[in-house]
Amino acid sequence: MVKLFITDLDGCIAHPFISPDWRAISRIKELNILSREREEIPALTICSGRPFPYVEAVGQWLDVEVPMIFESGGGIYDILTNEISWNPHFDEEAKNAVSEIKDWLENTLIVNYKGTYPEFAKYTDAGLVNPDSAKVALMHQEVLNHVNGKYPMFEVHATDVSVNIILKKANKGEGIKRLCKKLGLDLEEVAYIGDSSGDITGLEIVGHSFAPENAKQIVKDKVDMVTKETTEGVLQAYEELISLNQRRSP
Repeated sequence: MVKLFITDLDGCIAHPFISPDWRAISRIKELNILSREREEIPALTICSGRPFPYVEAVGQWLDVEVPMIFESGGGIYDILTNEISWNPHFDEEAKNAVSEIKDWLENTLIVNYKGTYPEFAKYTDAGLVNPDSAKVALMHQEVLNHVNGKYPMFEVHATDVSVNIILKKANKGEGIKRLCKKLGLDLEEVAYIGDSSGDITGLEIVGHSFAPENAKQIVKDKVDMVTKETTEGVLQAYEELISLNQRRSP
C-alpha cells in the first residue's frame, strides 16, 4: 500500500514563471483532502529545493497536512504544529561555507548575468534564478567549476531557471529519509515525482517513482513511469497510485 505521495514543485506542480493549471491543482487538492477518509488514497506532501516561504504557500493551496521538505533536504516544516526541524548535518562548517558561496554568487557571478537574482530566503543552501535557460546553463558550469574544487561537501544541480548548491547530506534523498523516519513509514510505502537532477536521489529510494513528460531525460530514464506534463502529470501519477492501492486491497 502506498501511503504517501510526494511531489516536487517547479516543473511538476507548475512551470516556473507561469500560472499553474488550476483545474488540475484543484483536483490534486481534492484527492489530498479525501485521503483523510479513504485508505486507498495516499496523503500528499511536498519535497522542493525552494525556500520555506514558497513551499509553505503551495502547501496551503493544496491543503497539505503532512510535514513538507524544503531547501531539498535542509528543513522539514510541520504545518499542523508550525515547527521547523533543520537537517542536523547543517553545522557551523556548512553554515560558513554557504555564506561564502552566497557572497561569491552575488559579488562575482550574478553581477555578470543580467536578470539573475539569488534565492534570498534560503538558509541551508544557496541558489540563483533566471528565466533565461541559456544564461542558467552558463552559470551552472561556472558554479560547478567553483564549488567542485573548493567545497567538496556540496553538490550542484540545475533546472531550466535555477542553479542550486546544496549540502550532500541534505539532498532530497536524505530529506525523504528523514521525513519517512519522522512519520514511521517504510520507503516502499512512498511515491515521488520529480523532474530535474536534484530529484534523482529521492526518486532512487522510494517504492514508486514518476517524472512528468517535461522532465530532463536523465530523470525520465530513472523512473518507473513518465506521466503527462507538469500539473497534469502530477495528477496522473496520483490517480495511478490510487488505482494501484485499489488493486492491492483485499
